[in-house]
Amino acid sequence: MSTHRDRLLPARRPDRVALPEIAVAQESGGRLTLTFQAFLATHARRWLAYAYLHTGSEAAAREVTLAAYERLGRVWPHALRQASVEAYAWAVLKERVMEWLYDRRQPTALTETAAFAVVTHALLRECQQQFAMLESQLGLYAAISRLPERQCDVIVLRHVIGYRDVEIAALLGVDEVTVRSYASRGKRKLAAALGIDQG
Repeated sequence: MSTHRDRLLPARRPDRVALPEIAVAQESGGRLTLTFQAFLATHARRWLAYAYLHTGSEAAAREVTLAAYERLGRVWPHALRQASVEAYAWAVLKERVMEWLYDRRQPTALTETAAFAVVTHALLRECQQQFAMLESQLGLYAAISRLPERQCDVIVLRHVIGYRDVEIAALLGVDEVTVRSYASRGKRKLAAALGIDQG
């Protein structure tokens, strides 16, 4: 059964994409390549989904994530020495996404990609009630994209891409309490922006 999160991903499912063979800078044998491939296998689908949400294009998402993989492969021994490999790698991905958007002088496509998914779902189901919800959902995606960066990241990672709080904490280099705080503040801002009574 398809979930709302599934509908936000590109048509060709990213979790079925073969991982690229990326050269890893070697300092001590082939174990580094194994750890790098294991890391990619763990994060590839979600990284691709994140890039897709921001670029609005499957091809662009693949380009961005491949660039991030290649950069990470070049510095993998250094990444492994960081306090948090996940946070370091996440910063590499975000940097590539922001560079792609900056180079093309375009804002994040979060609103458009999410909106397209909602419209497609509504048309396929031919459900009048879905159309009635459409306006408020599109307003929600627009409001999410206007949140402060960390709050936006937490909301997207948690509710759109499907990371758990402990995983988000590792990606952002913070503790779970901070993740919950970002989520709570983000939800309050979203509620205020959409005129929703949180009670």
